[in-house]
Amino acid sequence: MSKHLHIISFDIPYPANYGGVIDVFYKLKSLVQSGVKVHLHCYEYSRIPHLVLKELCYKVYYYPRNTAKSKLFNRLPYIVASRSSDLLLQNLLKDDYPILMEGLHSTFHLSNDKLYNRKLIVRTHNIEHDYYQSLARVEGNVFKRYYFYNEATKLESYENILHQATHIFAISPNDKTYLHSRYGKTHYIPAFHPFNELHIAEGKGSFALYHGNLSVGENNEAAIYLVKDVFSKVKIPFVIAGSKPSMQLREAIAGQSHISLQADIDADAIHHLIHTAQINVLPTFQPTGIKLKLLSALFNGRHAVVNDSMIQNTGLETLCHIANDADSVQKKINSLMKKSFLQADIEKRKKILLQHFSNNVNASTIVNIVWG
Repeated sequence: MSKHLHIISFDIPYPANYGGVIDVFYKLKSLVQSGVKVHLHCYEYSRIPHLVLKELCYKVYYYPRNTAKSKLFNRLPYIVASRSSDLLLQNLLKDDYPILMEGLHSTFHLSNDKLYNRKLIVRTHNIEHDYYQSLARVEGNVFKRYYFYNEATKLESYENILHQATHIFAISPNDKTYLHSRYGKTHYIPAFHPFNELHIAEGKGSFALYHGNLSVGENNEAAIYLVKDVFSKVKIPFVIAGSKPSMQLREAIAGQSHISLQADIDADAIHHLIHTAQINVLPTFQPTGIKLKLLSALFNGRHAVVNDSMIQNTGLETLCHIANDADSVQKKINSLMKKSFLQADIEKRKKILLQHFSNNVNASTIVNIVWG
């Protein structure tokens, strides 16, 4: 008997070039490869439909996201109120297949009485109110900061809708603990990602790298911290790579000849930097979810230096070098620049990553939960 699954995505998940849609795209791809017929429903607002999705999925539907400013004054969080298509509900009611909602963003119909007898699964990508609080703390624009704080308040209240879910799929162990304590029925399903095997170069590289979407406040804050408190005091080559760097970051780098900025380069160029760097330096000040850039560094790069907020309770602790203050990061970098990455290091990574972060294994877990 065929297994059919509706997936409601907050955005068009291809190209898979930022955190949330990476998980959505590689999840649906892995489910399709495991024999599931995916009916994909996408909210469309800044990206265009792609033939890849039509080729992968059993059916694909697109709905306009209503981004009118009036939605900011709705009692619901803006990320939910702006994704409230009646046509989506009509399409869901044409059959009785299970429904997987990606993020709280896609849960507008979760409590609808017409879906009462359906299997309703929510994939959480973060503890959203914590995430928005973190965005607010590092946002310089007063109006955006107010929006983030206001959205966080709404999201904390709205999260109770998860009582209506049949299952919750948490993206990290910490999120699983939090959600299960409040709503039960929570399963840890690690992040899906583009990597089916490790692609790590033995030996040494000549520079240390920080990469991320630099238009995101958290990443901008981390990059500036590294430039001012770490990279400026360790005279080895450093590269900071990512899209839309702030003027504040550009000014921090200016005049430091050993620090280079590679702005707005494509995914292949980022991947090449990760692969050739001696050290991927990846601190975060926002301990929510799991950072897909960490998985990218571990599947493709040599040494990784992180802080507790990036790594704690992920199962990846033994694969990274942990440093929680600027002085410790400097010392780790100085030490690791001299240390070759060996085949034994690659085998250690392989054992953990291919066991716990295998897309195929995690897709099978989903199938067993939904249809088992």
